[in-house]
Amino acid sequence: MAMSKKQLAILHVAKGKLALSEAQYRTALVQIAGVTSSTELDQGGFEAMMGFFEYLGFKPLSASGPDYGERPGMASFAQIELIRTIWSEYTNQGGEDALNKWLTRTFKVSSLRFLTMTKARNAIAALKHMKSRAA
Repeated sequence: MAMSKKQLAILHVAKGKLALSEAQYRTALVQIAGVTSSTELDQGGFEAMMGFFEYLGFKPLSASGPDYGERPGMASFAQIELIRTIWSEYTNQGGEDALNKWLTRTFKVSSLRFLTMTKARNAIAALKHMKSRAA
């Protein structure tokens, strides 16, 4: 089974995060997966390469909270994750309860899942501003 475009993108992100040169990347492909190009990788080769990248220190991102799915007019998963990330950087802890209190006080929304796309943009801008003032 061939790799998906998403898996190919993950490989290239890992290569970039690890600052591997093209020669180092190609050498790893040959030595670990036995292929000369990432487009030739199968599922087993992808998993072997990801194992190697994790050994080198690459840590794939994982969601820090629930995904509420695609909802027209509502905040996207990426926006919600960005809000969580900036909040945890700003407060140095992360607590979703404190974030929900801030959202209620500032945007009259009791939880991230009730944020509209517009309010999510405003929340991101406000959090970025708060974080820059604190620095």
